[in-house]
Amino acid sequence: MATVPKKKSTKTSTPVKRKPARRKRRLSVNWREVKAWILLILIGLVLYFLARPAVEEIIGNTIDRGARVPAGTWQYGIDISHHNDSGIQWDSLFVMTDAHRHTVRHLEEARDVQPVRFVFIKATEGVTFRDRRFKENWTEAGKRSLSRGAYHFYRTSKDPVEQARHFIRVVGSLKYRDLPPVLDIETLHGGISRQKLNADLKIWLETVGKHYGKTPIVYTYESFARDYLDRSITDNYPIWIAHYGVSSPDREDWDYWQFSDEGVVHGIPGYVDLNVMR
Repeated sequence: MATVPKKKSTKTSTPVKRKPARRKRRLSVNWREVKAWILLILIGLVLYFLARPAVEEIIGNTIDRGARVPAGTWQYGIDISHHNDSGIQWDSLFVMTDAHRHTVRHLEEARDVQPVRFVFIKATEGVTFRDRRFKENWTEAGKRSLSRGAYHFYRTSKDPVEQARHFIRVVGSLKYRDLPPVLDIETLHGGISRQKLNADLKIWLETVGKHYGKTPIVYTYESFARDYLDRSITDNYPIWIAHYGVSSPDREDWDYWQFSDEGVVHGIPGYVDLNVMR
């Protein structure tokens, strides 16, 4: 059998063009610019901290109107910490209210003027924190006719005995006319059962109360007291309740009532926590 010769293909092969490999661009760092930016940031931070007190005072003094005080005849008090560090005029602390019972800063707007009668001052928190303004505030309040009290911000993740000892070390001795020590409990830190929470709080209260010979006050929010505190605490210790935007707290067993954190008090720049006592 004769073989049929294969036809030659008329197609010509086209060479595949390959894209040239891209060269990796090396990022060049302009270290002069980096150093310049770092220097500018550092200068900005320094200027901020140097100017901060003056700026806060200017801003604070422009706040002319604050919280509305509840109807009634009250003795007014404040609570302060290092957050109120713009210069307290201890000899000029007055709660002034206008015709609508809003706190005001200027005397010409005031319809009623009442002196600040008491002040609670933050001393400690947890087992190591000491409020940097405590000593100054405590001393200044002691020079006036103010009733003063020290409070401890409780950390549920820390040992109650160590927290009590820390508070006692920082506060030192109390005078006869000083208010009882205060346990501030308003947040939960880490997992803790209600049973352990109340047991630990009672340890702090008993330790501090025994040391000073005064029954401590318990500060808390209305909702926190309702949801977490047992009656073994609320029935046996004076209650300082925080409840904002109401004509009166839901609880009836309170001794002190923090009704706003946006009060305007003559002698304190900016807002301050305002309280009344029965």
